Formats: sequence, C-alpha cells, structure tokens
Amino acid sequence: MNDWIYLDHSATTPTDPRAVAAMQPYWTATFGNPSSLHQAGKAALTALEQAQVVIAGVLNCQASGPSEIVFTSGGTESDNLALKGVAHAMRSRGRGSHMITTAVEHHAVLDVAKELESEGFDVTFLPVDSDGRVTAAQVVEALRDDTVLVSVIYANNEVGTVNPIAEIGAAIKQKNGRVLFHTDAVQTPGLLPLDVKALHVDLMSLSAHKFYGPKGIGLLYVRRAVPLQAQMVGGGQQAHRRSGTEPVPLIMGMAEALRLAEAERAETVDRLRALRDDLITRLLKAIPEASLTGHPAERLAGHTSFTMRRLNGDSILLDLSEIGIGASGGSACTTGQQEPSHVLRAMGVDPDDLMGQMRFVLGKHSTPEHVDRLIYHLNALAERHRAMVPALEG
Repeated sequence: MNDWIYLDHSATTPTDPRAVAAMQPYWTATFGNPSSLHQAGKAALTALEQAQVVIAGVLNCQASGPSEIVFTSGGTESDNLALKGVAHAMRSRGRGSHMITTAVEHHAVLDVAKELESEGFDVTFLPVDSDGRVTAAQVVEALRDDTVLVSVIYANNEVGTVNPIAEIGAAIKQKNGRVLFHTDAVQTPGLLPLDVKALHVDLMSLSAHKFYGPKGIGLLYVRRAVPLQAQMVGGGQQAHRRSGTEPVPLIMGMAEALRLAEAERAETVDRLRALRDDLITRLLKAIPEASLTGHPAERLAGHTSFTMRRLNGDSILLDLSEIGIGASGGSACTTGQQEPSHVLRAMGVDPDDLMGQMRFVLGKHSTPEHVDRLIYHLNALAERHRAMVPALEG
C-alpha cells in the first residue's frame, strides 16, 4: 500500500514507530503482572508508574496518591465509565439524577445517556448551532439544583468543530461548583491543549489509537475526590475504579504517543492547518455541489468535512478507495448503518444533502501532493456521478 493515501485520521492513526519501540521490552522481557509481589511484577509496576508520570505531565494532573488516571480499553469504555460511574455514584449518594449533554456527541456518550434515561435518569440534550457548537450560556441555563454531570465533546469527530470547553467548564464551576464536567477529548491530542486544570474539567476521555498510539488502550482522567462507581469489578486494580490486569505494553505505547503528540503539537497544527485550508478552498472551488460542514475557523487542524448536494457520498468514497484514497462519510464507529448523520441533522443540514457527507482528515504523514491527488480524482468522480443523477431520478 505504498501509494495509498490515507485521509481518515479521525477514525484511527498508524502507530508511531517510537511508540512501538517503547512497547517492545514489555512484551517479552519486562512482562510481569503489576500486581505481583515478585521482581517481575515490581518491574512492571515501576514501568506503569513511569507511564503515569508521563501522562500526568501532559494532562497536568496527579500521577499518584492515588493516580487521577484510570486506564481503559479505549474511548468508548472511558465515556461509559465517566457517565455511568458518576451517575450511579451520585444517585446512590442522593445527590441528584439530572445530566446534561449535547445532540452531537459521539455515540459512546449519546447512547450511554439514553441508556441512563431508561434507568430513570433525567437527561437534557442541548441543541447546537448550524456549525455544531454549544455555548457556555446554554449549558448554564440548563443547570438545575439536581444536576450532577455535564458532558460536552471537545472536538466533534464528524465535522471537526471545537467547543469552548474551558469557557463552559469555568461557567459551570461559577454557577454550581458541585456539578461535575466531563469532556470526550478523543479527537484532540496533538491538536488542542489537554491541561485539565485550564479546561476546568473533572473527567476527560482519551483513546491512544487516535494519536498514533496502539489500539486497545485509553484512559479516563478523574479528578481526585470525584465519586465514581466502578463498571468493571474483579481484582480491584486502579484503586477499585477499573478492575483487570493493566496491559503494560499498551500503556507504555500510549504514554510515549501522548508525550510525542504534545511535544510536536505546535509544529503539527501549523502544518495541518495550512493543508486543511488549501484542501477546503480548492474543493469548494472545484465542486459547486459541495458545502463545508462544521465551524469554518474553530475546527480541528487537518479536519475537513463536506456535504455534496444530490451526490451519493458513499458511492464516491468507494470509488476513491478503488483509486487508492481512503476517506469516510462520517463516524467510522457507525459506518455501515446507512443512516443519515445525527450530527448533521442536529446542525440543521438540508435533508437533501445528508447522503452526500464526506470527511477528509489529514494527518502527520499527509503532504500537499496528497491534497493534489484528492482534488484531481474527486473532481473527476463528481463529474461522473453528476452525469448519473438525472438518469437515476428519471
């Protein structure tokens, strides 16, 4: 696949060779169980603690005593643990059962919120504007005396829109300091700041494979003293917040990938923003049916998303794949369901445009030549599919 052009970095990223190297010793040499008392276990525990220090340095949180980092299998588990863990813990303490989230969350938040509704929790789903954003004023207005948790996505996976998380977090704390604030920040490492104190968040979800780390590992930042009911019980690892033997190799890979993402963030953002803006300008000029979705400025560097009126996005994406260009029509986690995007519907996108959704997300290996090839082939495919539309409608 040497000629393959990968433009789906919101779905997953290739593991950085430096992260692979960081994992290598822990598969065969330092392979112990961190809970074991013997030498092999102690060596694994030492590595685990070193990884916690690295991650805590990026997030500006506590690495020990106990750690404010809970290792999970990925973003979906982190979101489940955040919402269910807080909701169940708060209700058991009689503190309330009202939650607030938005209509454009990843399904790992949206579906959990709906499940909690079926358990008797009261959930407010905030609407968004035409760019997919929610404001701090909206969140504050929705707060109630029995509100226990607010969850707002940091940056949307489908359209790339960035929410004002720090502003929202500060407004929540000013209005009611007892309300906890969670953000799904899965799309943001290496692209946006992750300082949990500056963001005013109490919980934050990350997934390593979104920032050039290994698949199968993620984390949930949980501020100390936040009530959290474990959703996976057993051996009592991680201060009884998430049982199960910690996968030390994956954790070491994630720690290194996160360190690199933050260290290289400024350079990466500058380069990707330039490529992104060039792609957007040229695509909108080449294809009159195309409309940009998401905020034109407050969006992830490298992230572009469009609708193409009267054109079938999935058909064009399949043709691009045959040519050697990989992209998607929205969330890779729901691809194949053949349902219009809940994000675009919440943004009020014209129903006639929903099936023309396409997402091209650049990454650190993307080049200007990749953009050139995409525009060239996309223009040709759009012309071909455009010619088919009258025949199909007739």
